[in-house]
Amino acid sequence: MAVKGKGLGKGLDSIIPDKSKKATSEKTGDNGGMVFVSINKVEPSPSQPRRTFDEDKLLELAESIKQHGIIDPLIVQDRKDHYEIIGGERRWRAAKKLGLKEVPVIIKNLTEQQIAEYALIDNIQRDDLNPIDEALAYKKLIDDFGYTQDVVAEKVSKSRVAITNSLRLLKLGDKVRQMLIDGKLSTGHARAILGITDGEKQYVLAQKVFDERLSVRETEKLIKKIQTEKPEKGLPKDDVTLEIIYHDLEEQLKTVMGTKVSIKKKGKGAGKIEIEYYSTEELERITRLLKSIINE
Repeated sequence: MAVKGKGLGKGLDSIIPDKSKKATSEKTGDNGGMVFVSINKVEPSPSQPRRTFDEDKLLELAESIKQHGIIDPLIVQDRKDHYEIIGGERRWRAAKKLGLKEVPVIIKNLTEQQIAEYALIDNIQRDDLNPIDEALAYKKLIDDFGYTQDVVAEKVSKSRVAITNSLRLLKLGDKVRQMLIDGKLSTGHARAILGITDGEKQYVLAQKVFDERLSVRETEKLIKKIQTEKPEKGLPKDDVTLEIIYHDLEEQLKTVMGTKVSIKKKGKGAGKIEIEYYSTEELERITRLLKSIINE
């Protein structure tokens, strides 16, 4: 699985300039060539930016390794009692799935700052980070090493605006973050939802976006409507979000029931649903429909 060069910053070579793959015996590869070490002596790094690993992609990688071997050795730090992975945790996990006894590594002696930089750039080059993990990695560089957003942008060859927009995603509530991680929302949708500050309201809107397959443009229009629409029936402006959601649900139920449906809120999440009918025949029709839904 060769590294995809994308011209990120000064590149990995500025952090780890030598990458000789000449095979040697264990321990002779310090700051130089490749060696094979026991897979049981290799452990993940707490500095790994990526928190989630797609199981299907790991299986695909394992199959590739089974066919072609590990093309790129893992980059590791010698921690005396074990080797800590700086780059290549996915390859290590895939190798473990295959039951490999040894893995090729290049042993390095780096500072903690170099380790964090390498792990971030390596993952971005390989397209391995989801948007939240990427934002957390940028935040770590800023918080732990005092980098400015401009410095981070230079190191990963992105604009400062891109770094700022990435960091803004951390203002999402936990539930919406997970939807973004799971691929249920795009970063465009997520940035639009940031127009709402309350975490629970963000989640309600995110669910609506996902369920109704709203485009980013449609999501932006919905957010703008929520931000500008005046409260109805004495509702505090902060409750306009749910008022719009309830109205949308009423329209959906109206389509299903074939008659007017009203959702009445009582506060604290409680309320009632009113279904109108205008004749005995219509009542019987609605009753049959409800029974069929219950019996499904």
